[in-house]
Amino acid sequence: MTALLDAAERLGRDELERLQLERLRATLRHAYENVPFYRAAFDAAGLRPEDCRTLADLARFPFTTKADLRDNYPFGMFAVPEERVRRIHASSGTTGLPTVVGYTDRDLDIWADVVARSIRAAGGRPGHKVHVAYGYGLFTGGLGAHYGAERLGCTVIPASGGMTARQVRLIQDFRPEVIMITPSYMLTLLDEFERQGVDPRTTALKVGIFGAEPWTEEMRREIEERFAIDAVDIYGLSEVMGPGVAQECVETKDGLHIWEDHFYPEVVDPFTGEVLPEGEEGELVFTSLTKEAMPVIRYRTRDLTRLLPGTARVFRRMEKVTGRSDDLVILRGVNLFPTQIEEIVLRTPGVAPHFQLRLTRQGRLDALTVRAEARSGATTAERAAAAQSISAAVKDGIGVSVGVEIVDPESLERSVGKIKRIVDLRDAG
Repeated sequence: MTALLDAAERLGRDELERLQLERLRATLRHAYENVPFYRAAFDAAGLRPEDCRTLADLARFPFTTKADLRDNYPFGMFAVPEERVRRIHASSGTTGLPTVVGYTDRDLDIWADVVARSIRAAGGRPGHKVHVAYGYGLFTGGLGAHYGAERLGCTVIPASGGMTARQVRLIQDFRPEVIMITPSYMLTLLDEFERQGVDPRTTALKVGIFGAEPWTEEMRREIEERFAIDAVDIYGLSEVMGPGVAQECVETKDGLHIWEDHFYPEVVDPFTGEVLPEGEEGELVFTSLTKEAMPVIRYRTRDLTRLLPGTARVFRRMEKVTGRSDDLVILRGVNLFPTQIEEIVLRTPGVAPHFQLRLTRQGRLDALTVRAEARSGATTAERAAAAQSISAAVKDGIGVSVGVEIVDPESLERSVGKIKRIVDLRDAG
């Protein structure tokens, strides 16, 4: 395995930290000198780039938030002249102005490198065919995966999302060894395989690389058993780079190794902003170390995880994301994340791995209803037992009472990308 690692993956921890500090100091200077937002933020905090003398000094510098990016829409966060920007990506902007990110030639080169490293860590090899079912376009997933797979020496099948029946045919005919896809859309593909009477275990797929949304160990087991593949996690976000910020290694499947030679991680208390020790759960924060077009300093991801020592690589690991601070539902004083419900649904007999959470208001109190699909052929008694089982498991495991509806198979909206788990109807009507 060691022969497959690139030079940075062979660094000792001391060597890596020296490289990180050198790149961090350069990034702080680049941001301060070329982005008015960062100059103003550093000045307001009474800091200059040269005040960062150790990696720990980064904690003195101010955070960057999604709101800051939106306030500087569209190109106010760019640190290079627009003519040096070779590509622009953006978020969907469904909850406000989109966040816009830019890339220089060198940024695109590094991005391809880290995604290639990710695919290799997941078990992909030169010569493999990679079926990319992430969306193409302004979303970073499709093109990020595409160029990384080509950089590794793979053959890319740029399927994108949607046209699910056709994707099943392509997977059968083109025989890719690797698929890159959101976990919720993978479940949609699995349903389509079975609808067509095709055993998903008979495909040539060996590895599934799943990202863009939180998913659980129960979902990993569901996918691995039904598809006979290794299911591994990839992490990224457009504001930091796109896919390829961190990757789970197929030989350990014990959390995602962060490519720390390009992205410096911290975990902070979501409320106080205090940096937490390794091993404590909090909000993930990233500082880019090599980006030219749009460096980010202490970007608050809202993703909840904890940092752990490296295992398969020298780089530190992040635990699988348990949820986002902005996905948190506080129901009658109890904190609840969709992934907690997912774990329960996936281990309940008679229920398919498709569910939705509906928030409503009953009088002055918020109420939550879990709507889960019955598996095909489930009897009325089995549905009733499943509803009772889910209700009891939520009450016992999370500590709150919820309603449960077991709905007909294929009656909930299917994902062709990121799934929307929570439907908030509290202000409807």
